[in-house]
Amino acid sequence: MNPLLQRLQPYPFERLRALTAGVTANPALRPISLGIGEPKHPTPVLVEDALLAALGGLSSYPATAGEPALREAAAGWVQRRYGVGLDPNTQLLPVNGSREALFSLAQAVIDSSRPGATVVCPNPFYQIYEGAGLLAGAELAFANSDPARNFAIDWSQIDEATWARTQLLFVCSPGNPTGAVMPLAEWERLFALSDRHGFIIASDECYSEIYFGDQPPLGSLEAAHRLGRTDFRRLVAFTSLSKRSNVPGMRSGFVAGDAQVLKQFLLYRTYHGSAMSPTVQRASVAAWNDEAHVQANRALYKRKFELVTPLLSEVLDVALPDAGFYLWAGVPGADDLGYTRRLLAQYNVAVLPGSFLARDAHGANPGAGRIRMALVAGVEECLEAAHRIHQFTKEFRST
Repeated sequence: MNPLLQRLQPYPFERLRALTAGVTANPALRPISLGIGEPKHPTPVLVEDALLAALGGLSSYPATAGEPALREAAAGWVQRRYGVGLDPNTQLLPVNGSREALFSLAQAVIDSSRPGATVVCPNPFYQIYEGAGLLAGAELAFANSDPARNFAIDWSQIDEATWARTQLLFVCSPGNPTGAVMPLAEWERLFALSDRHGFIIASDECYSEIYFGDQPPLGSLEAAHRLGRTDFRRLVAFTSLSKRSNVPGMRSGFVAGDAQVLKQFLLYRTYHGSAMSPTVQRASVAAWNDEAHVQANRALYKRKFELVTPLLSEVLDVALPDAGFYLWAGVPGADDLGYTRRLLAQYNVAVLPGSFLARDAHGANPGAGRIRMALVAGVEECLEAAHRIHQFTKEFRST
């Protein structure tokens, strides 16, 4: 077996199952899970109809590069969303959801024969970043979030010697789990570091369409374009339909950016066997070409956060995030593990301990003492969970 597999850590949900294995949830209350970030809103009818209409496409092998109609639809969405023009033939590739693409890009771009090959990622983070780097033979370096700056990442924690060894930087904006959005000045700083040291930036933007104000989150392609980097050098942006269109089971997204990087990534993917089903491709065209369902989805999330956040802020250290569908809350006593176990036992609500989403770095685990709550269920269910958490937290504080 590949010895690098031994370097992988248990996934957060595996750790959660172990943490709660001996817990008997209160049977008098129906279970409510805020632990897993799996969209629960209905799949748009237009996507379901497109899937059914395209079933005939299963009789042929799909091209890894995707059908022209899909690449053009995705490029059209980028133009409308970010005001950025892309060549759909060279600067964009369909992928089977952002997760597999985030992982496989690391395998394609990291040269582990170079001494000290390093992947930098935010902390807390989506664990695929860590696994991708480790299985590519790289070392990991973490930059912690800063609560004093609404959980923006403190990239200054990475010293110049580490940046010099870095081959790949993972960025997540809006962030998982914090919801923090990177401003233009921060992108400018990272682009300058990439120019100085030659590393590739992988920008995970799968939460970009869930936001609460009038201004949509800045994307990496948009930031590069504003800064005159119209070739998107050493930049690859990742996006997905899972959260935007409530179709996590379709496994559909795309990557876009530097044409030279994507040319090599396409070569890797051709051998990797990661072509998207023709049926999914045609349903994806329908999804990328429609914004009405996205606006309705966003309004539903906005309603939930308007109801839940003020209630929870009375008892927890929590505020409305910049974007995304998570609340990143500090718990009394900074005991995220004990809080999680007792909440499940007494009020039958599942949340995810923040320490499971981060690593010890720079003298701290930036997830310790926090929990992640995914407001993915319906409005009433999320509100019921919030009331239970509110009551439980008052009791937790008194013990």
